[in-house]
Amino acid sequence: MSPQVVVVGAGVSGLTTAYRALQREPSLEVIVLEAGGSPGGMCRPVEVGGLRLPAGPDGFLARKPWAVDLCTELGIELVEPRARGLFLWTPTGLVEYPSGTAFGIPGDLGDAFRWPGLSRGGRARALRDLVIRTRRGDGDESLGALLRRRLGDEATDRSLAPLLAGLYAGDVDELSVQATFPELQEWERRQGSLLRGAQVSSRNGRRSPGGPMFKRPRDGVERLTAALADRLGASVRTDAPVTGIAADGPGWSVMTPTGLLAADAVVLTQDGPGISALLPSGRAADLLGAIPFVSTGTVVMVYPAGTGEGLPDGSGFVVPRGDAPMYACTWLSRKWPDPAYGDRAVLRCSVGSAGDEDVLDAPDADLIEACAAHLAALLPLPARPEDAAVVRWAAAMPQYRVGHLDRVREIRETLPAGIFVAGRSLDGDGISDCVRAAGEAAEAIATYLAQEAVR
Repeated sequence: MSPQVVVVGAGVSGLTTAYRALQREPSLEVIVLEAGGSPGGMCRPVEVGGLRLPAGPDGFLARKPWAVDLCTELGIELVEPRARGLFLWTPTGLVEYPSGTAFGIPGDLGDAFRWPGLSRGGRARALRDLVIRTRRGDGDESLGALLRRRLGDEATDRSLAPLLAGLYAGDVDELSVQATFPELQEWERRQGSLLRGAQVSSRNGRRSPGGPMFKRPRDGVERLTAALADRLGASVRTDAPVTGIAADGPGWSVMTPTGLLAADAVVLTQDGPGISALLPSGRAADLLGAIPFVSTGTVVMVYPAGTGEGLPDGSGFVVPRGDAPMYACTWLSRKWPDPAYGDRAVLRCSVGSAGDEDVLDAPDADLIEACAAHLAALLPLPARPEDAAVVRWAAAMPQYRVGHLDRVREIRETLPAGIFVAGRSLDGDGISDCVRAAGEAAEAIATYLAQEAVR
């Protein structure tokens, strides 16, 4: 009898784990259980103004190859963003980040001297990065601690935190640098300066241009999860919540409202709190349950015909904490233009994040009105969009606090035999990281089942 693997969760992580496991061993019986009514997780669209628009991620990092490679393998056509410039919200208007920046840090010292996104004093403090001593030791620290030590508080709070911490909807002074942007720690260690590290990165990029930072399937990120679900076919079961897991001889019993499923191995891919509730009590469950999550939301807006050309040539802007109701805004019609948009401005505002989750308690109409008012004051847009929708993601963004990588190692070392964990809670929030971790989980499952077969 072929081993049976049960995968809990049909987002990118769960679907990719199942797909890779079957690639390695086609004789496996793999079942994917999804509590919701459809697979895809956060890679799902919302319909606004007759358009299907991303409610979750709108693309993935191209410099991390795993999602690109998987799409190529599945025959999915990829497209690049048409606009790449990024702006910073300031009280006096939008200021574009200099070209050639790496993680928001200028690769040209002339930009560091002159960039109007910081005050003269803020720029002077940031330039001290070139002469101050490097930190001793190579242990983990917060992203904010590194940035403040090297570049100062103003550059951190006004310029870098909105961009870097914003990707995690997190607090720059809580996030682990090793789990989020380890390159920055490496720059300090090797170059003695973040500015010099950005210079080297910029020069390397000019010598070996690597293409765009982001890519996505032509039909949207949901095309990836749809293609995986198609390949898996009847293996994916929706409206199938898992209520518990219990040891059953050498394997496991997976409890669902419709009965028990026997499994030789179980892969849990939901977010940390959901995983810890299913695991047998123990150190792994405690550590998973302690990973904090924050809630976020998206406000997707479609403006009338003729508004699209008023948007600047760029992908959008980020906002320092507390300066606007959103922490970022993506100009979808600039970044990912589509004939279906016509000449309409199509935007998506990101709201919520660490410290600002209470904004999500507001009614949809109030969130839309607040975002629209700030956009109208900043850009040549009408006071109200033609159509809009709000999508809330409760406890959706894991927070990788200092020491996260050590916790991940301990979680995996203390998981019961035959239980595996993959996904955003542990291995990276982006689609590419989820694809990578899913492949590693499939490898670990194959190794485990092979060892069990010879016992």
